[in-house]
Amino acid sequence: MKFSDLSRDLKTAYRGSNVARRVERFDGWTDRALSRNAARGEYSHAETVQEYYNLCNEFMVFGWGESLHFAPLKPGESLSDAKIGHQRSIIAKLELKEGMTVIDVGCGIGGPMRRVAREAGVRVVGVNNSEIQLQKARSLNGEAGLDHLVDCVASDFMDMSVFEDCTFDRGYAIESTCHAPDKAGAFAEIFRVLKPGSLFWGQEMCMTDKFNPNDSRHAAIKKDLMHGVALRDIAAMDEVNRALELAGFHVIESADLGIREGPSTPWYRPMESRDGILGNALHRIPLGRKVFIGVAKVAEALNALPKGSADVIRLMDRTAKAYVAGGRTGIFTPLYCFLARKPD
Repeated sequence: MKFSDLSRDLKTAYRGSNVARRVERFDGWTDRALSRNAARGEYSHAETVQEYYNLCNEFMVFGWGESLHFAPLKPGESLSDAKIGHQRSIIAKLELKEGMTVIDVGCGIGGPMRRVAREAGVRVVGVNNSEIQLQKARSLNGEAGLDHLVDCVASDFMDMSVFEDCTFDRGYAIESTCHAPDKAGAFAEIFRVLKPGSLFWGQEMCMTDKFNPNDSRHAAIKKDLMHGVALRDIAAMDEVNRALELAGFHVIESADLGIREGPSTPWYRPMESRDGILGNALHRIPLGRKVFIGVAKVAEALNALPKGSADVIRLMDRTAKAYVAGGRTGIFTPLYCFLARKPD
């Protein structure tokens, strides 16, 4: 993605809004979530998550590509190749066959969706509640010539009443249900729209067994991650399995793919250093992010980027630091992956 494309897409996404004020309001979401108003039902976490992606999406695409997720890394492998390999493993785990209809829960801008449709020959329906991301996904789907195989539907995955019961042959959710205010409720809704016997693959952000809630450093990292990624909470890995079972799923397998046997590269390395990552972009690492903030300030003055863009990059920089801290201490993983089945 070129800087000129970023400039154009940001101006379209922000549409002349006061971006700095929006970032300031987003920064206060945790206070609002804990307020008395929230207890009276006046706080919507779905709106917070939607604003997070509406603010950050174009920068995410600029820095991370069309597939906005983490993947297990091998030494000397590029981030792009790692994500492609990860998506192909999902295709294999789901045992996809031509003619199936698959739901992508929280499809982002559709990077995985397009690969699944293209390589497996299945129809994929992506669900998302961010109109900014949906517009981008539809545009990219058209450019890829996949409109006949993919569709994007505006919906909150906590309530997918736009779909009837037992609609889909398979389903997957990549780093999306971690945003659910009620994980068991999200899985129950996915369970409802899947056909009996269907496989469901998921990737969750979780606290690991190394997390100690009584350790102030651990607690601070978790708080920073929740705040920066718009997570109402971060579940432990066994809590994810219990939520799946409560929804009715049978868990076939589950594992933290951030931990691998043999040579491997930490999942957070692309945000920490260029070492060990083939072709790792400078703007992903700390020095590059700092330079990018300065460039954004100049670009704002020249009207090349919307005012407030640098504030969004600062927000994302803080989140990247929290990711790296969670990874280095071993208390957090974005790669807890599971395969589950809806009973016949």
